Amino acid sequence: MLSAFTPQPLHELKPKDKSRIESLLAYGDRLLVGLNTGALRVYRVNEQQVIQEQDASTSEAVPATPTKAKAVELLREEDKFGKKPVQQLAIVKEANLLVSLSDGYVSLHDLQTYQLVERLEQTRSAICFAVTSNVIKDPETNIPGLVSRLAVGVKRKISLWTWQDMELSENVEEIALEAAVKSLTWLTGKKVVVGMDGGFSIVDIETKEIVPVNKPASRATAVEEAQGELAGVRFAAVSSSGMGYMGMGSWVPKPLATRLSDNEILLAKDVNTMFTDAEGKALEKRQIPWSLAPEAVGYSYPYLLGLQPPERGQLQVRNPETLTLLQTISVPQAMLLHVPQPNISLAHAGKGFLVASDRVIWRMNAMPYPAQIDQLIEKGRFDEAVSLLGLLEDTLIDDKAGRIREVQILKAINLFEQQKYRPALDLFSDAQAPPERVIALYPRAVAGDLSSFERTETGLGERESAANGKNGKPEGGSKDAPKEPPSTPQKSVLGRLVGSHKRAGSDGPTPKTPAKQDSDNASIKPSTPSKNGAAEKEGALEGEDMKQATRALCSFLAQARVQIQKHLSVSGELKEQPPVMDPETGKPAFGHLLPQSLFASDTPNVDWQAELLRVAQLVDTTLFRAYMLALPSLAGPLFRLDNFCEPEVVQASLYESHRYGDLIDFLHGKKLHRQALELLTKFGRGEEAMDPPAGMRGPERTVAYLKQLPPELIELVLEFVRWPIEDSPDTGLSVFLADSDNAEKLDREKVLHFLASISTSLQLRYLEHIVTELADPNPAYHQTLAELYLEYIKSGDTSEPDKLAAKTKLETFLTTSTKYNKARIFRLLPTDNQLLHESRAIVLSVMGNHKQALSIYVFQLSSPQKAEEYCNRIYLAQQAQVADSCLLDNLGAKSHHHPAALSAVDLEVSAESGENVFAMLLGLYLSPPDGEAKRWAEALELLSKHGARLPASSTLDLMPSDLAVKELASYFRGRIRHATSLLREDRIIASLEAVRKADAENVLRFGTEKDAGLGGRMKRAVIKEEDHCPVCFKRFGASAVRVKPSGEVVHYGCIGGKPGERTGRGISGIGRAWG
Repeated sequence: MLSAFTPQPLHELKPKDKSRIESLLAYGDRLLVGLNTGALRVYRVNEQQVIQEQDASTSEAVPATPTKAKAVELLREEDKFGKKPVQQLAIVKEANLLVSLSDGYVSLHDLQTYQLVERLEQTRSAICFAVTSNVIKDPETNIPGLVSRLAVGVKRKISLWTWQDMELSENVEEIALEAAVKSLTWLTGKKVVVGMDGGFSIVDIETKEIVPVNKPASRATAVEEAQGELAGVRFAAVSSSGMGYMGMGSWVPKPLATRLSDNEILLAKDVNTMFTDAEGKALEKRQIPWSLAPEAVGYSYPYLLGLQPPERGQLQVRNPETLTLLQTISVPQAMLLHVPQPNISLAHAGKGFLVASDRVIWRMNAMPYPAQIDQLIEKGRFDEAVSLLGLLEDTLIDDKAGRIREVQILKAINLFEQQKYRPALDLFSDAQAPPERVIALYPRAVAGDLSSFERTETGLGERESAANGKNGKPEGGSKDAPKEPPSTPQKSVLGRLVGSHKRAGSDGPTPKTPAKQDSDNASIKPSTPSKNGAAEKEGALEGEDMKQATRALCSFLAQARVQIQKHLSVSGELKEQPPVMDPETGKPAFGHLLPQSLFASDTPNVDWQAELLRVAQLVDTTLFRAYMLALPSLAGPLFRLDNFCEPEVVQASLYESHRYGDLIDFLHGKKLHRQALELLTKFGRGEEAMDPPAGMRGPERTVAYLKQLPPELIELVLEFVRWPIEDSPDTGLSVFLADSDNAEKLDREKVLHFLASISTSLQLRYLEHIVTELADPNPAYHQTLAELYLEYIKSGDTSEPDKLAAKTKLETFLTTSTKYNKARIFRLLPTDNQLLHESRAIVLSVMGNHKQALSIYVFQLSSPQKAEEYCNRIYLAQQAQVADSCLLDNLGAKSHHHPAALSAVDLEVSAESGENVFAMLLGLYLSPPDGEAKRWAEALELLSKHGARLPASSTLDLMPSDLAVKELASYFRGRIRHATSLLREDRIIASLEAVRKADAENVLRFGTEKDAGLGGRMKRAVIKEEDHCPVCFKRFGASAVRVKPSGEVVHYGCIGGKPGERTGRGISGIGRAWG
């Protein structure tokens, strides 16, 4: 158990002294003892001697007699201090008064001479009193002052004396109560707790308000409910069940109370207890499990004290939060408990309280708080250590938050060693334990080199040193025990410590047992393992236990990843550089993730980014190992996300487990593309000795990987795409022809050179892709594509169908593209190749040499149809160009005509003024070059079909004089019909324009149809005599006005003015203007 206090005998009455100790009072270095004879003895406590005796004491056992060295020295003895036993002592220090209760009266004595100053006659038959001193502000002046109050319980009332700044007030207040007062305890400077046989009440001495303390609803017992005493009854009230038998008398236990911290108070009567606040409201706390009614209760920061009856002779020390019994101190026949209040002497706060029997006085010396916490940790009382830390002030413990966190981590380690893996890892998460410390608890299969199973320590730091203490090494297993393999962890120091303490009878955790079933566990081990098996399993973490512990670790590491991602970017850089340091701890916000050894020494130049990155790598790598061991299906999603896993570890594990697809995904995520492609090449080409997985045979998987690479890695793409192209050209070439951003942004010059080194056909296909589909405007690519087409067609290895297909592509390209060098292409086109005649015609057409192009169609290709189609295409293009030019000329001259009014006659005249391709074709038919015959049939057919498109002035000049007129009948009819059509088209356009003009004028004059003839200029506005202009607010009268389109009427001179703005009106009269 805890050794929070060590009893030290201060003084024992001599054997010849027949007096008994009745009361105690300690302040400063003085100890006042009231005896049953009415005498008062004043002692001086020798603090140095007390400290020496405290250091010499190493046991809780109380010696039968005090040591020979004098811890106290008798200064004086007042034999006539009181006529009867001195039952109670207290001081009012600022008034220099000693207060005593003797013979039923409360008396005031001088604190220096101990002479009687005054006996308070109003306190006749007094039972008890209580003194308090507080700093209270004056309600009128708001100036703080020291106020001391003395409350005396006299029968059924309380009498109050007050000292204001050392002066006693003349007014003695009295407050009547319902029953005789048995005990008084100050709760605050204004409230006092009164204990009576009928229960407890809280009295406000200023307002005289009396609040009874009632039981909470949940504390009503079954006996009380059966008697009709339900929830809400008075706490500690004497019921009919509490009366003794007739003739035997009745005994009512004394009501006890003690003030705790934070305006909390403990009420006790018999074995029943209740905690309340300053208002008398019960708190939700269980009762203290006392077997016997205490003789006295007290509070020595931060512990709750209970003095057992003299026949028991024990002082119990409890935690006021958990009510756990932490220490039992033997004090034979003790009946007095005196805890000096902090408001009397701050030196007594939390230490040095007194316990006395009728012959002996003990002083309880407190152990330093850090040592108390270490002792609780050593004994495995982690919850009590955390609770104690929570009760202590921050100034009493260095780095209180860090100490609480450390205790929680140690508790989690203890739970882990008891095979309570899920609660242990949850506690690790709550305590924000460093991942490195948690991972070290696992074997090498999970923790790697960080595992501490092969060492003699587990990295517990101060815990192990505190646990070992002066006794040296902790208990261990038998030396003859069989040695486990390296992957099997041995029981840690902490586990051995906890086990040894439990076997010694401690109330700490039980020794290690088979894994407890929690939400994630099922039956793990046989219920009755053999003895040898149990011995081997005692320190092992393997099999199903290993999987359970690893699953719990996965949750912890996943939360750690989330915490790391808050501070570390995907690229491994701190999101906040430099990190902000906590002013109290001097650590960054992510300090709990780092090893605590980093903060043990003064290292001002810590690379926080590198340290956090190292932790991130450790967390992700360990999480991967844990997934592979316990949850293999989750390993893939881990490294498909951004992670900091160590590549060597992941590669080895995935390769050994034949998870090649996951391995490729991991290498891609870590941007280890060369390694991934080398592995894919081996599998795709069948270079591995083992059978490759079905999905990785052939070039498809390699090609799919190459398509994902960014354009910056063009060199790597070209290096590894060669074998897929050689194996399957269509599949390999899809790396460059895919419809993706990566393929479109590749360096096209490098790709072209690479494909040219393999095959011209591949280069041609890529050029077709970037020119036709991607519309690359680079003239070099267009020129190269045209030249490759020509080479392909002229090549003798090309089959006729392929040549025809290439010819079609070339002609389409020459027609649509404008980026190639026309003159160079024309020079490259042979004149003797029948397949390329039309290509030459297309190039000549693009160059504007229509007559030469038509001569190729007429004489070399002998295709009047293609020549006619060519003329149609050129003529329509010229017409569109002339129409656009005429339209721009009209707009530039600010023509008032509508664009649609441009007459067909004008277009005809403009067209005839330029070159006419039909005239060129007719000239070639009728005036062919030397060696070619005239083509009368084609010429007459051209005149019949397109005579209207031929210029009338020059067409007839081309006709021979011996040509019969009837042969030209179709030509003349076409011309007349065309001229008539143009004339009628002009008339129709003029009529439509007149109708449109009339409609516009009608709308302007009368408005639209919805205006019913009252719109436009026919719109009317009614002006009454009382109407005002909204701009100048004057009457209209006979002034000129203007009506806005919205119908608003203003003065003509107020046009453009703002409402309320007075403007001059330059025009007056009776006229009306509309705008």
